[in-house]
Amino acid sequence: MSVDRSSAAPPAPDRSHLAGITLAVSGVLCFACMDTCAKWLNRTLPPAETVAIRYLGSFFFVLLLVKPWQKPAVMRTHRLGLQCARSCCLVLGTLCSFTALRYLPLTQVTSITFSAPLIVALLAGPLLGERIGPRRAVAVCVGFAGVLVATRPTPGGLHPAALLCLGNAITSAFYYIFTRRLAAHDQPETTLFYTSFVGSLVCLPMLPFVWVMPATWGAWLALLVLGALGALAHWLLILAHKRTPASVLAPFFYAQLIGAAGLAWLAFGEIPTGWTILGGSIVLSSGLYLVYRERVRQKFPSSDVAL
Repeated sequence: MSVDRSSAAPPAPDRSHLAGITLAVSGVLCFACMDTCAKWLNRTLPPAETVAIRYLGSFFFVLLLVKPWQKPAVMRTHRLGLQCARSCCLVLGTLCSFTALRYLPLTQVTSITFSAPLIVALLAGPLLGERIGPRRAVAVCVGFAGVLVATRPTPGGLHPAALLCLGNAITSAFYYIFTRRLAAHDQPETTLFYTSFVGSLVCLPMLPFVWVMPATWGAWLALLVLGALGALAHWLLILAHKRTPASVLAPFFYAQLIGAAGLAWLAFGEIPTGWTILGGSIVLSSGLYLVYRERVRQKFPSSDVAL
């Protein structure tokens, strides 16, 4: 008697999910590398200059990725105002982040910035009509306690640049919320195009006023890499979400924290303090719990979600 072995065999793992997770982790690690380049460049160049080059360079690479001359539909948006507001939030957040990187360790900046999902949970009620609920409210409070631990708001512990990190987290929260709204109207490639296009339009006028000539070929190369990493990171996240549900990918965005810690040690010899590690761990745990609650409620943002 023959046996139907196919029915008894365990199900094979979903390779598309594994591919999506790999792409997502690669994308957030690109963001960690981008921040590392920005911190290195900020030793000799104004942060506003590195921000401008980041968006101008990204726009060039985005054009190569989405090829609007072959697919004009990628430039058609149903919510131009929302696209512009979202992109301006991203530019402002990047300016806050890159400026903070001039004064604070990379790991601390990344840890504070990852409080953005906590702010999203608070704003989701009035802006998206989502009730926060008691468990998510507690998770948000615990997460903000983690931010306080990481920043150490004491007379000798709090650097003023930490406020720029919080500013980045706030603008990032609005960026995420605008991304959720756009997901129902525009394709991810369209949003990617306008992210770099509007960012370039905002940054180009200020470039002549902040421009400082890079002194070495290494600085020129780092500026080129900075723009490429921004475009590549967003593109990898789009590809990841085309292969894997957002509910599966969401926890892996926190790999950026690990990447930032490793790159900070390799590039600058920075070792996170115990307060940064403790505060970052609290923020990470709260964020992961909110991810779990989002999975239960089945509400996730679209593919272009990270900085």
